[in-house]
Amino acid sequence: MSDKSKTREQILDAAMNRIKHYGYGKTTMSEIARDCDMSAGNIYRFFASKLDIAEAMARKFNSDLYQTYSEISRSDARPAQRLRQVFHYGLSQTFDAIEREAKILEVAEVLGEERPLFMNEGLAQERIYLCTILEDGIERGDFAPIADCNYTAEMIQSALMKYRFPQLFSRLTLPKLRRELNGVLDIIIAGLAKGIEKTPETEY
Repeated sequence: MSDKSKTREQILDAAMNRIKHYGYGKTTMSEIARDCDMSAGNIYRFFASKLDIAEAMARKFNSDLYQTYSEISRSDARPAQRLRQVFHYGLSQTFDAIEREAKILEVAEVLGEERPLFMNEGLAQERIYLCTILEDGIERGDFAPIADCNYTAEMIQSALMKYRFPQLFSRLTLPKLRRELNGVLDIIIAGLAKGIEKTPETEY
């Protein structure tokens, strides 16, 4: 790792520790700089704003999710089981992270409001893994043919949005959220097995 990369990681680690303790809103670039024993001006060489640091935090968390999603999508399990594994893993990881460090929920809220393109980028990345599962399900005969896998993956994400940042939408415990998620997935998987026709937008 280069010196520049080490410094960037040092700044990111210090920012994460401070934000987890005090919250995003109460954390300043000057305080992060002080925790790193450097000037605020030096931090701006690596991160243009506190929002950029928040995005870097989220990217670090997401990279671990994507690695697991990729492994799940290419596993030998039945496609329906892989769909469940992807969404249950995402639910458990996010729920547990927020339970351990409640103030990181503020980071998710800020990014949703201030960096919608980043959030959309994450959803698009997730759809790659979902499409791999859907296409394999069609090839195996588990799922009916789908005209547009990306569209179907997007609609699945929309139906399960509540479970992406569960504490943002609900006060339910993890076991109750898992029960709900399983119920919604039952309906989705049943629809995939039977086949879903896209309703023309002109009918709305």
